[in-house]
Amino acid sequence: MKFGKVTKLNLRDIWANEASNFTPWLADNINALGEALGMDLELISKEASVGSFSLDLLARDLGSGNTVVIENQLTQTDHDHLGKLLTYAAGFSASTVIWVSEIVRDEHRQALEWLNQRTDEDTEFFGVAIKVFKVDDSNPAYSFDPVVFPNEWQKSKKRQPNKNISSRGEAYQDYFQSLIDELREKHKFTNAKIGRPKSWRTFSSGISNIPISAAFAMGKKVKTELYIDVLDQNKNKSIFDWLSVHKESIHEQYGHPLEWERLDNKRASRVAIYRDGSIEFPEDELFEIRNWHIKHLMKFKKLFVPLLKKCLKELK
Repeated sequence: MKFGKVTKLNLRDIWANEASNFTPWLADNINALGEALGMDLELISKEASVGSFSLDLLARDLGSGNTVVIENQLTQTDHDHLGKLLTYAAGFSASTVIWVSEIVRDEHRQALEWLNQRTDEDTEFFGVAIKVFKVDDSNPAYSFDPVVFPNEWQKSKKRQPNKNISSRGEAYQDYFQSLIDELREKHKFTNAKIGRPKSWRTFSSGISNIPISAAFAMGKKVKTELYIDVLDQNKNKSIFDWLSVHKESIHEQYGHPLEWERLDNKRASRVAIYRDGSIEFPEDELFEIRNWHIKHLMKFKKLFVPLLKKCLKELK
């Protein structure tokens, strides 16, 4: 068997300018960065202002709802960007900090590891090296290499007495861990790897600010929902109204009626499906609920994403 020659490329040969080339590319490929880190990342904005400074990318981890700050470099890490990262994290009250660069220097790797060790389990620091290669005369290929990441086991052991997770919280964490593991490994539906002690889990639909969620609701109900919140109440209602005009066709395609909740007194709107269920149900019934969530999460994404793309195009 004949093998090709792997050549590592200079990042500057791919992206001539950090601000005008690399940052926009990273914004467009934020899902790939999330996949490398086991997160579903959704872009909020580029060049977000913090006083007189400007953060490269502001994002959200859909699985936890946490704010994420991302700073990128085409060179090796430096002290200037480390200081900026901490400033951005404070300015946006971020729980997750991601530093992407060509090389993570040893002293900065140690600094990030120290921060991971000294902060609570809701605060995460990642150092990620980006590399670009080609094989013989092939097109360039990139890879994100996590060099620094939080040690979940170490953090939970250190902080759990203060965190005081209830037995109910642990039950939610176990349930959603099994849910995301199957969605990731069997269906390639999510990048998420860590279950959390919350009664809900949000997943990317591929459309910013319109995620799909699985949740335990009030009144011993569980639901799968499309949550419409593009940060503008009038636009949210317009999107909901556009979809509701097609309600009959949507129900026919879905094979089951859905609940249409315009939520006139709130900014957001939702479309959902419910069934009986509680985290207190026996294990065999929770297994059925998990399969129900998986089925409807996938159906929601398959049906609604093309409709939403058409809707947003028409509402422009």
